Amino acid sequence: MLTTTAHPAQEAPATGGLSPGVRRITLDAAGIPLSALLSEPADGHPPRATVVALHGGGMSAGYFDGQAHPDVSLLTLAARLGYAVLALDRPGYGASAPHLPTGQDLLEQVATVRLALADAQAHHVSGPLFLLAHSFGGKLALALAADAPPDTLVGLDVSGCGHRPAASATLLGRGERTGLRRLNWGPLRLYPDGTFREAGAVVAPMPGQEIESAQEWSALSSRLLPCVRVPVRFTFAEHEAWWSQSDADLTDLAERLSAAPRVLVDRLPGAGHNISLGRAARVYHLRALAFLDECLDDGAGPAAP
Repeated sequence: MLTTTAHPAQEAPATGGLSPGVRRITLDAAGIPLSALLSEPADGHPPRATVVALHGGGMSAGYFDGQAHPDVSLLTLAARLGYAVLALDRPGYGASAPHLPTGQDLLEQVATVRLALADAQAHHVSGPLFLLAHSFGGKLALALAADAPPDTLVGLDVSGCGHRPAASATLLGRGERTGLRRLNWGPLRLYPDGTFREAGAVVAPMPGQEIESAQEWSALSSRLLPCVRVPVRFTFAEHEAWWSQSDADLTDLAERLSAAPRVLVDRLPGAGHNISLGRAARVYHLRALAFLDECLDDGAGPAAP
């Protein structure tokens, strides 16, 4: 989740570029176009798995291809390690925004993204699917996993999302004057120089239906979490301010995922809510990909073709 104002007067305009090896594609979700970024291993070998990256509210797929420092991009790191990454612009963002001017609620997004992933698997990606998701994207990942047909996902990794709010979702959409910068970023020293110049290219308005849906998560999560049947890993940033993360909160979160074969909860020092744009991004991404390795080694999910 991201808002636009940081120190705009101190930085040059955003470039809006992509990292080497990253390309833009468009997926078809039954007539709704979903734009996406795709990276693949440069050696031409089939990927060990495809990481489906789902951004948070007010962001876009570019969240996972941060341009402020070469170490920040998940898309380039994962490709070097033998994985494909498909970072979607969620419904209501990117190419789908004109078709969905008020966006979609969480469960509608589940249906749309499932159709887009079917198109991606038919034309663009191969191997098992692993969801890596941030903030509202984490809610979508958990909802997708709760309703996933058997053997369609190998696991999921979620950051910036819990189940007990520490701040009210009614603050969303109200602008920086409400203190959203602190909630979304934490201390600005946690981010590489140039972050706020480059981030301007990946910010997008948070659609109205999504804002309303975010306010319903606490109740909806009680129904969805017990239905997740794949390994799950959560990461909470040291300076995460949207979600309660006491030991009791995180123990309760893990216990609610009663059908998941494994639930891990990690805390990441030196990070704010927008982990994948911060100085700690590489550490987080490496840990998430290591968890994916473990899921593959455990034999969870479908085998690569």
